[in-house]
Amino acid sequence: ELNEYQAGARKTAIYPGRGTIMGLMYAALGLGESGEVQGKVKKILRDANGVVTDETRAKIESEMGDLLWYLAAMSDEIGITMDGVAQKNLAKLAARMEQGKIKGDGDNR
Repeated sequence: ELNEYQAGARKTAIYPGRGTIMGLMYAALGLGESGEVQGKVKKILRDANGVVTDETRAKIESEMGDLLWYLAAMSDEIGITMDGVAQKNLAKLAARMEQGKIKGDGDNR
């Protein structure tokens, strides 16, 4: 279903340099939307004593949607599918779990 989302997002992908390194840069820079998600969570801590209301949940969901759109655009720009990204990530995490290396840091655990 992530591939279906990616195909739907592609229909709204109107930005400079699409299909070139500039398009890749545009999509990658859009991942700054993660800061919007972080900001909403930070305000829950600062302003709401850690209580997630329906309103803040909706705002976070909206920002997560924006982030997902940029991930779909970036996937298109480098010629991969979001289903492939998800499957490879789950396989990587399962291997780490099997090796007892799910904790810690570094790309090659």
